[in-house]
Amino acid sequence: MKTFFKTLSAAALALILAACGGQQDSAPAASASAAADNGAAKKEIVFGTTVGDFGDMVKEQIQLELEKKGYTVKLVEFTDYVRPNLALAEGELDINVFQHKPYLDDFKKEHNLDITEAFQVPTAPLGLYPGKLKSLEEVKDGSTVSAPNDPSNFARALVMLNELGWIKLKDGINPLTASKADIAENLKNIKIVELEAAQLPRSRADVDFAVVNGNYAISSGMKLTEALFQEPSFAYVNWSAVKTADKDSQWLKDVTEAYNSDAFKAYAHKRFEGYKYPAAWNEGAAK
Repeated sequence: MKTFFKTLSAAALALILAACGGQQDSAPAASASAAADNGAAKKEIVFGTTVGDFGDMVKEQIQLELEKKGYTVKLVEFTDYVRPNLALAEGELDINVFQHKPYLDDFKKEHNLDITEAFQVPTAPLGLYPGKLKSLEEVKDGSTVSAPNDPSNFARALVMLNELGWIKLKDGINPLTASKADIAENLKNIKIVELEAAQLPRSRADVDFAVVNGNYAISSGMKLTEALFQEPSFAYVNWSAVKTADKDSQWLKDVTEAYNSDAFKAYAHKRFEGYKYPAAWNEGAAK
């Protein structure tokens, strides 16, 4: 039980290769789906990302790459994990970048959305950060830990606490769907405070430790090197998502090429040091 992902089969890993930001801060003037998309004829691409690193990737590098190919790029940034997928399905976006595959799979099933994953992107790992207490050794009976409240990321947080030996999860449970009901023993009597992911960086003033999604850690000015512990698995490298009808479109091929270009890789290695990179880059991410 110390390391769930070490025992996952290759098939399971293939299914979970992937999370993770919904209120829309701004909206495009017209629906993205209204633009004509006849293969290469489509020349405006509307991206949706969470605020922070994924939006920065578009603004600082991807937009430049696509403009070279004759595209106009618009970016809509969101502050949660709900609206980006709904906006994509409703045609307000052409593509979103913010989530891991387990979250996407659960969300589109729950909301009956015809969207699908396209390609992976560099992803800041989930980490346990100091709050009132500054080291793992300071954990005490009754320590408080804030964690993301959406099911897939909450499960990740529980697996981290299990790895740390602060809780013990039941034998044989699915680590992708772990919940409070799967806690066999709360060895440190940890009090888990569930919050919207965007609130986690600010919560550190009120809790002993905080489990923070990487993109929100970065956007709030935290450094990945400040984490006291990071999840060891590469299973949650994030994906872009598109409407299923656009899966084979020329514009998506061009976007995919931009994210896998040598120029973008060089940019990502310099700008996002410490991130986990797409499996297609062959740099250690799980395949």
